[in-house]
Amino acid sequence: MKYLLTSSGISNASIERALVDLLGKPISEATAVVVPTGMHPFPGGGEHGYRFLIGQSGRMLDLGWKSISLLELTALPSIKREYWVEAVEAADALLIWGGHAPYLCYWMRESGLADLLPTLRDDVVYVGTSASSMMAGPEFGELDYELDPPAYTLEPLGLVDFSFMPHLDHPMFPGNSLAGVEEWAAPLKAPAYALDDESAITVVDGKVEVISEGHWHLFEAKS
Repeated sequence: MKYLLTSSGISNASIERALVDLLGKPISEATAVVVPTGMHPFPGGGEHGYRFLIGQSGRMLDLGWKSISLLELTALPSIKREYWVEAVEAADALLIWGGHAPYLCYWMRESGLADLLPTLRDDVVYVGTSASSMMAGPEFGELDYELDPPAYTLEPLGLVDFSFMPHLDHPMFPGNSLAGVEEWAAPLKAPAYALDDESAITVVDGKVEVISEGHWHLFEAKS
């Protein structure tokens, strides 16, 4: 699997080009599965999820995909596995939206999607946004929002070998100043990246590359 880990979706032309390069074909020829589950635990989560699905929040679904399938993780344990696995296995990209990272991670595991990921084709692109980019790393670190959903896990998926902090220096997230994320990164064992909303990371065969029209910072692993 290939990875495109973003802070705020496909927010500029450089990140869009990176997505096309990872897909190996135009977006108009690629199929996608979209996961909106991470928005549920927040006040107004249903509205934010809907705005995302209709292309009004975060540029992701309005890129001209050949087809898009919706995958709601909380529903999967109650339906036949073959009904949704086929769509995931056929997709060129998994578009996993943000929200509450520990809640989303819990449902990735509970639904069975996390177990399915290692079996997918090598050319499938995991496109993370904010919480789902955080979830791909080995550690969450200290989180600055309440862990109030009854279902969550503080053990991320460990799909990549670095931690990810989105929304660097974003005015809506005062704790995400450079000083704030430096404090977040201090206890982490693995390398950690903090990215603003105009930046993303690609990972192909273990090779990490930062794509940015903004700014970002790497905190090296502790020796």
